[in-house]
Amino acid sequence: MSERDDDWTDGPELSAEEARRRREARSRAGEEAGPEVPGEGVEESAEALRERRRLAEQAMLDRWIDGVLAEQRRSRRWKLFFRFVLALLVLASLSITFAGLFMTQDVGQAEGPHLGVVEVEGVIDRESPASAERVIDGVQRAWNAPGAKAVMLHIDSPGGSPVQSQRIYNEIMRLRKSGDKPIIAVIEDIGASGAYYIAAAADDIVAAPASLVGSIGVIHAGFGFQQAIERLGIERRVFTAGENKDFLDPFSAVEPEQRRFWQEVLATTHQQFIEDVKAGRGDRLSDDERLFSGLIWTGEQGVELGLVDRLGSLDGEARRLLDEVNLHNYTPRLDPFERLSRRFGNVMASVLGLSSAETPVRYQLR
Repeated sequence: MSERDDDWTDGPELSAEEARRRREARSRAGEEAGPEVPGEGVEESAEALRERRRLAEQAMLDRWIDGVLAEQRRSRRWKLFFRFVLALLVLASLSITFAGLFMTQDVGQAEGPHLGVVEVEGVIDRESPASAERVIDGVQRAWNAPGAKAVMLHIDSPGGSPVQSQRIYNEIMRLRKSGDKPIIAVIEDIGASGAYYIAAAADDIVAAPASLVGSIGVIHAGFGFQQAIERLGIERRVFTAGENKDFLDPFSAVEPEQRRFWQEVLATTHQQFIEDVKAGRGDRLSDDERLFSGLIWTGEQGVELGLVDRLGSLDGEARRLLDEVNLHNYTPRLDPFERLSRRFGNVMASVLGLSSAETPVRYQLR
């Protein structure tokens, strides 16, 4: 029978006949050499097992150490990554701060004949880029610029605060009556509600055929949750001095007389809107009874209704008034750091449930 490797005997596997011959040979050799020392083969096998066990434990320990070192390297890489991100955030904050310091400086004046542009973009609100303070500042700069042949109100806004809209309207009307420099409102995508309130003060209103204009109305929207908290078993505790102090509370029911009162407030604000639009547009307005119903119209429809003087664009007006297009933006630049701080403050106030200074009545398209 052929020999095979045997891991347990650490030698070749023998047939029964070969094993007998070898035992006899060892027996004869033992008789000649003397008595055999008991346990010698057993001790040799135990030593081999101990060595194998030691090597296996050493290999396992090596693998464990390699794993620990790999985890430490991975942790070190993440620490470096987060430190790098933190450094980028710090650099970005410093960049915004320094940019704000330089960008909020006076925009200066252009040389030669040009059109002074003032942007009215986004929701009109005291805390927004389209605030009365910022727009009025830009209008005055463009008005006082000797090279500005006209003041161009570049409007792209759904409206917003009645107070902010009225302030801008009044300033434009004052300038319009005090000099001969034309003030032209150019509506881009939308000039609705409070934005149209502002445009109505201009000498002319220009819009694209598909621009949205009008929406001469007032809105206040909210929700009523009084039944919801009753079903949830929640008790709302409100303490007031004045029986109507909390009539706009969404968790309280609105009484019929309170509803009538609030409707009168909206109607009064709406009438102010109507009168100022009529004062600004004059007899150019049509007699369509839907004009002040809050409907919104396209620029093309606005021409027919007298809401818009002509169809066009900012560049088109520049070519009409000047030999070549020369526009200069007089809108005060925003401080990015201050704007970010205001947004963060508004978000935190909303999260904490603090009241907002925003008026509930809006000249705004919803």
